[in-house]
Amino acid sequence: MTSTVNIPLLAESVKADDRVVTGVITDEKGVTLPGVSVLLKGADPTGRQRGTVTDSKGLFQVSVPEKGAILVISFVGYLSQEIAVGTRTNLTVQLAPDTKALDEVIVVGYGTQRRIETTGAIASVKAADLLQTPVANVAQGLQARVAGVQITQNSGAPGGNVSVRIRGTNSINGSSEPLYVIDGIQISNSGGITDVSPLSQINPNDIESIEVLKDASSTAIYGARGANGVVLITTKRGKEGGTRVSYEGYGGVQQVNKTLNVLNAQQFGQLENEVYKRSIYADPTSLGEGTNWQNLIFRKAPIQSHQLSVSGGNAKTQLALSLNYFNQDGIIKNSNFSRYSFRSNIDHRINDRIRIGTSLYYGYSINSGVSVGGTGSDVTSSRAGVLGAALAAPPTLVPYRPDGSVFPFQDQMNGQYQEVSNPLNYITPINRQTTQRILANVYVDFSLFKGLTYRPSFNADLGTTLAEFYSPLSLLSQSQLASGGGNATNTSSYGRTLLHESIFTYRTRLAEHHTLTVTAVLATQANVNQSYDQTASNFPNDVTENNSIGLAVNQRIKSEKSKSRLDSYLGRINYGYKDKYFLDLTARADGSSKFGENNKYGFFPAVAGAWRIVEEPFMKSVPIVSDLKLRGSWGITGNAGAIDPYQSLATVSASGLNYNYNHNPVTGINPSAIPNPDLKWERSTQVDIGLDVSLFHNRLSVVADYYNKRTDNLLFQKVLPMSSGYTALTGNFGSIQNKGVELAVNGRIIPGSGRGLQWDASANITVNKNEVLSLDGILDELPRSAYALLKVGYPMGLYRTYVFDGISQTGETILSGYDGRVGGQKVKDLNGDGTITAADQMIVGNAQPKYIFGFSSSLRYRGFDLNLFVQGVQGNKLMNLFRYTFETALGQQNVLAGLVNRWSATNPSNEYASGFQGGRLPLSDRYIEDASFVRLKNVSLGYTLPKIKGISQLRVYVSANNALTLTKYSGYDPEVNNFGNATTQFIDNGTYPIARSYLGGLQLTF
Repeated sequence: MTSTVNIPLLAESVKADDRVVTGVITDEKGVTLPGVSVLLKGADPTGRQRGTVTDSKGLFQVSVPEKGAILVISFVGYLSQEIAVGTRTNLTVQLAPDTKALDEVIVVGYGTQRRIETTGAIASVKAADLLQTPVANVAQGLQARVAGVQITQNSGAPGGNVSVRIRGTNSINGSSEPLYVIDGIQISNSGGITDVSPLSQINPNDIESIEVLKDASSTAIYGARGANGVVLITTKRGKEGGTRVSYEGYGGVQQVNKTLNVLNAQQFGQLENEVYKRSIYADPTSLGEGTNWQNLIFRKAPIQSHQLSVSGGNAKTQLALSLNYFNQDGIIKNSNFSRYSFRSNIDHRINDRIRIGTSLYYGYSINSGVSVGGTGSDVTSSRAGVLGAALAAPPTLVPYRPDGSVFPFQDQMNGQYQEVSNPLNYITPINRQTTQRILANVYVDFSLFKGLTYRPSFNADLGTTLAEFYSPLSLLSQSQLASGGGNATNTSSYGRTLLHESIFTYRTRLAEHHTLTVTAVLATQANVNQSYDQTASNFPNDVTENNSIGLAVNQRIKSEKSKSRLDSYLGRINYGYKDKYFLDLTARADGSSKFGENNKYGFFPAVAGAWRIVEEPFMKSVPIVSDLKLRGSWGITGNAGAIDPYQSLATVSASGLNYNYNHNPVTGINPSAIPNPDLKWERSTQVDIGLDVSLFHNRLSVVADYYNKRTDNLLFQKVLPMSSGYTALTGNFGSIQNKGVELAVNGRIIPGSGRGLQWDASANITVNKNEVLSLDGILDELPRSAYALLKVGYPMGLYRTYVFDGISQTGETILSGYDGRVGGQKVKDLNGDGTITAADQMIVGNAQPKYIFGFSSSLRYRGFDLNLFVQGVQGNKLMNLFRYTFETALGQQNVLAGLVNRWSATNPSNEYASGFQGGRLPLSDRYIEDASFVRLKNVSLGYTLPKIKGISQLRVYVSANNALTLTKYSGYDPEVNNFGNATTQFIDNGTYPIARSYLGGLQLTF
């Protein structure tokens, strides 16, 4: 008897006049196919659909009506067929391969290629995956979705910046951020923690696809800007057909994931009495809980986004328009990011030879920020931001005066607390950044003759920013008011990047089996950046805030301007034979005004090849393999972003040491940099070997890569002796290596069809080893701070500290050179000389993860969809300076709740030191924490309603973002860094934490 498997969700509804049809389904080679969907076209009166799937032998059995039965046969990787049953009772169906997967076109530098033709390491991200998690920043949507790409959310502030590393960190003093190309317009992101990311000014809903270029063969076409990888972003364009109108919107609420427990007022009063050895608080037990300062700065914050899009066109003209409004309040009060954006993409065919088009984007954003912790290693640095101030604030004080204004701590308790500030001081001032940005691209496609096209394109990136700050007099204490008050800063900046590219492309087929594509590009880019800065203090009142700088007693004006230019000449040859063998050759020459007179130009070649083994005759007998391709590449790229303009020249600057000539003040100007005519490019040489495998009729695909990337001629500031009159020389010193393995797996676990059960899943993992190969040619290690250093033979982000050894107990020998007291922290005397010195410090970890990974799952059934996305980072360490600060019971500040168990004569704790006025704990490995984490980044449940007349699609959904984080890290969040995009120092010193959010959304298309 025929064996069948019936899917419950496709349950059969058998009637008396039905009959049974059996059959077998094979592929194009006659091999039977298991798991093929066999559906009866149309639904029964109950709305259910009959169907089954083939068994392990490719056989099926299904009940059909006596007349008019049509079976729909579908399987992943094959073309669907509709079979009219007629009077037949047994069917033999042969499916033809769907070559659409083979013919899939992806965007590459200065062109497109079929997926099977690619020889480099290129990863694609679909728009639907990008938007699964509501984000303000495009890069946030890529997090954990691409193997080899590490994306760190340096700050959870609205519009906050991210740090992106493609195959590791490549520079010490320069940027390791990739190049972003949006519809041909090239932009960069600083990654700085206090910077508003330019990527947050781009609307993620406008994006059609993203390609990440990772190896040298795919990035060499961008030459001097390709060393850190390239992210190609293509926005949605109009298509021929009817007008399509769509609305996408969501709204929800955000909240802080966790708060840190500190001493309450009673416990704090007891500690203060111990530290100062007098009764500051006569009866601490009467103080109760006191003020919870974290509750006063955190809030539940709304988030919303609304987008209206119109697209369509005819055979000659296609149009895509979109309007977007995004607004995100921060979980810390007075922080907010809002964006208004408009995009217009137009393409028009004038005739058979000429096509023109334009992409225009306008974005207007307002970012209201709050101060976060500093980057110093002393306890005062942590208190320089709103989170540190909230933890440090004595719970015995109150936030507001009777009139509702902020109550300065200096005016409470007779000025007992002069060294800490009311945390409301950090969320009350105006701290606003308003940005306008225009990205414009105009192109013309000329078809000169068969196979040859010429595309001149003109790109502009124009931006203006007004940064405003005003701290009112109302925040000042009485003593501060006596010396004047009120501080204001207005900074206006303007940036302009103009880029022209002339692109020639020739495509031809030779002798039937040979394909050839030749691309040649001439490009020139000019950059101008200007800023004007007004700083003032001592205002008579707060009426005009920062809008009338001239009212202030003290005023200062500063302006800056810089220019740079990049000229480029590049070419690429793509050759293919029988869709089996592929060879790519790329070369680019770049000339930059930034570099020394003797090294203005750099040359960046690359070569890559691929062998589609699946096309070999011996693979025909291996039906489980749908595709198999071996890739290899070698190339050199540069990093022009590692240096600012004029660093190769002798420069002068205003030193601030002014002089009086004839009783007139004159600004002093002094030499500030030594010229270096030999200053040249950072150069990254990379080898990549990759394997692409598709199995089981493309239901399972695997992409694996091994890479080895070495960056030489690092742009580095070499410290000079004081006798030279200069502090440092910018030159080419040092080398870094990154090598690793990437693995990405995609599977259609249950292929399904129609409204039946479908289950797709994907996962990726990256292992990267970073190593400093050389530094300045003299030293093999360079300290970066009291706890961080660079050392040859080790990865960047290295920590070196003392080793925590508990608490000094009564009767123990106290060694000199550290917190040497009974009840104080002790550290190990590693060299055994009886004294604690820097020689007793050791390397205790580094900030580089051992591996990163991502996993996503998507289930669909009868209109419902359930999506899950998990991100993980493992094996990295993080210096928790926040914990260091708030385990230091030095007086004047609150501390973590664990210090209830601090050492005392009656409580000989071996974990927490006793209080000590003005004391400092030794920086030890106690504060180098494991920052590994696994985060449930997103889980969403949606429902797409059945077809409604006049509506193409209507989907509603709910989602939770950052819903769960598994980590041993003790701070607010393990995914932070006060140094932002720094390459050598990684700390948590009170960074804005990442929020958890709950959203509901609607997607509607007409």
